[in-house]
Amino acid sequence: MKKYILLFLLVLAGKSYAQSVNDYKAVIVPVKFDFQKEENQYRLTTLSKFNLKKAGFEAFYSNETTPKGFSERCDLLYFDLQKENGFLITKLFITLKDCNGKIIYQSVTGKSKEKDYETAYNECLNQAFASIDALNYKYSGANAEAKVDAKPVKQEVPVKQEVIEVRAVAVEKAAVVNAVSNTDTSVKYLYAQPVANGFQLIDTTPKVVMKVFKTASPSCFIAIKGDNEGVLLGTEEGWIFQYYKNENLISEKIAVKF
Repeated sequence: MKKYILLFLLVLAGKSYAQSVNDYKAVIVPVKFDFQKEENQYRLTTLSKFNLKKAGFEAFYSNETTPKGFSERCDLLYFDLQKENGFLITKLFITLKDCNGKIIYQSVTGKSKEKDYETAYNECLNQAFASIDALNYKYSGANAEAKVDAKPVKQEVPVKQEVIEVRAVAVEKAAVVNAVSNTDTSVKYLYAQPVANGFQLIDTTPKVVMKVFKTASPSCFIAIKGDNEGVLLGTEEGWIFQYYKNENLISEKIAVKF
């Protein structure tokens, strides 16, 4: 019963906030939150950007140069992850603010009793993003239309993106239909070397080809390969690296020996 009540509240929250959130082109994610001691601690910055893109948003780190068309500050939302005080419990919630610091949307508070910080923060972040997903974000272009001196622009309709379930053990075949990159005709294995919080995958050169980081699921890793960031998922057919490129979901089979 509680599950259905929570789902109802998430949908209700989505209807209440969707119109204002849809007015903004993209979201800027800081590389360090106020409660952290170092940048991207516990991979929270990377996970936040990944989950925003999964929810349909364009997202950029605060220290990267935004592409042409995203330079107007007030066309963007500003992401923040805030920690609440709690005795023997970790609590996190998300806020999306406009260029003047006004809160446009605040998520539900994620809670975890896990003692390990990385596990607890990951669990809280997933719960908080459940309400972000419920917004069903789609850019409306309202901010651009509201500017008196704005020049007419061609509104781009975002491509409907497939959802990657971070905790899933298997990937549905439908998630692979967007694009599959299999340029090698022969199997070339990558070999996993343990590093802090995950593995680096090397070829026979040896050269580091990918870096993968642990999540709550042993069959899912946050993955970085060159300029592409996504997830490495274990499926019945092997390991698949999934990431977004030009708003398209790319699925690439990776032969890995752990």
